[in-house]
Amino acid sequence: MSDAAPAAAAGAPGAAVRMEAITKRFPLVLANDAVDFDVAWGEIHALIGENGAGKSTLMKILYGLQGADEGTLTIDGAAYAPTSARDAIRRGIGMVHQHFMLVAPLSVTENVVLGSEPGHAAQLDYRAARRTTRDLIERFGFDIDPDEAVGDLPLGRQQQVEILKALYRDARILIMDEPTAVLTPQETRGLFRFLREYAADGNAIVFISHKLDEVMEICDRMSVMRDGAMIGTVEREATDTRKLATMMVGREVLLRVDKAPADVRETRLAVHDLRLRHPDKPKDLLAGVDLDVRAGEILGVAGIEGNGQSELVECITGLRTPDAGTVTLLGDDVTHASARQRRHAGLSHVPEDRNARGLVASYDASMNAILGDHHDAPYAGALGLLDLERVREHARRIIEAYDVRPDSIDVLARAYSGGNAQKLIVARELERDPKVLVLAQPTRGVDIGAIEFIHRQIVRARDEGLAVLLVSADLNEVLSLSDRIVVMYEGALMGELAAADADPETLGLMMAGARVEDATADAA
Repeated sequence: MSDAAPAAAAGAPGAAVRMEAITKRFPLVLANDAVDFDVAWGEIHALIGENGAGKSTLMKILYGLQGADEGTLTIDGAAYAPTSARDAIRRGIGMVHQHFMLVAPLSVTENVVLGSEPGHAAQLDYRAARRTTRDLIERFGFDIDPDEAVGDLPLGRQQQVEILKALYRDARILIMDEPTAVLTPQETRGLFRFLREYAADGNAIVFISHKLDEVMEICDRMSVMRDGAMIGTVEREATDTRKLATMMVGREVLLRVDKAPADVRETRLAVHDLRLRHPDKPKDLLAGVDLDVRAGEILGVAGIEGNGQSELVECITGLRTPDAGTVTLLGDDVTHASARQRRHAGLSHVPEDRNARGLVASYDASMNAILGDHHDAPYAGALGLLDLERVREHARRIIEAYDVRPDSIDVLARAYSGGNAQKLIVARELERDPKVLVLAQPTRGVDIGAIEFIHRQIVRARDEGLAVLLVSADLNEVLSLSDRIVVMYEGALMGELAAADADPETLGLMMAGARVEDATADAA
């Protein structure tokens, strides 16, 4: 293993990490404002806050990726001033990133030891590396083959490889960044078992997450940041999800949108036997998908990312043409229609990547407010010239109605926070009077206050008679908003449940490949 300095003995009292008066400035931004933060040995400590609150900057300073302008750090009582991640690793700190840092073609063993290989510069001692990796797998109860290629592993086991990388380097302090974002409920439970055992052995964990129910389940203390400052630290027994949300946002937040029973009417969007081949591999990205969405309801599509959801949305919205099957919109076959033709027919689309497909970063708010409809009346005249005053008036109206901040129509899209960028996209797509609304990951990377607002708009759209297709990797979001739920696995649908009959356990089994009838029986 590495030459990491040993941390405190298992079960030792005191602070594993202490950060005092940490200040970090960037041009025009005070990212950390005299922040105090500490984590005890044997503790799972949540660090939470909205996007831009300063959490990531604080952890980058702890992990040596950025330097603090002011303040002091100690690890197990000893002064600590890292200049790189290597310094952090030597002091027993490991970081498991939200986006895995793995090399897909390499084996589990090769990924675990990468950068700290046993042997010499010219040749890896694979037998020694495999022996150490196998011992770690057995010690921590993971279910992984040390010789399997990482690219062949499901996402939950890829995360285990990331954790093994840190443990191989003798990490006694783990920073976990959104660790359950790509996990099924069953995989999340397995991760939580490991984290509890790891902390019980006297180690320390910083747990960064926007899922407040999971924070309450797994963490001992919660530190809340807002606008670069530390708002406070609370014990689990002294708080709840509502209080934490209020600390994060500075006001009362509704964590679940109330909605009346759906008033379901005619089918407006139908997909039949949709198939899409993988361009390089002998498998299907979409394997005969059938679904329909009716006016006045929200159909939720759940599943771990990478199981065909993106391709399904692209085929429905005209960004990709399927190899077989049909897409019907308001009774008309639009399988080979363009995205613009589908918009004209009444389809609105909130894309999963707001920066690549939702907004033009160099355009101001007024131009982004009409994207996709800029060819049409009332914004464009007979010669195709824009009526700029009409465009600006439209932007002013929707920015005010949807509380997009800053409230200037001259703000460039690149200047928006994630939440306000998403609110502008949702406003644009709803205010064009569509008949069908397709939402892909509508609240990804969005602050909790903006999530509340966007969820209300989705339910309002349903209540006004739109047919809403909601595709989300956030299982809580799917359960909260949907009237019916389908689950995708490896390009196919595992079945359908009424939202009233769905629960995380059943959906988690379906997300792992169980058919609805088997998942229902197993969950029962």
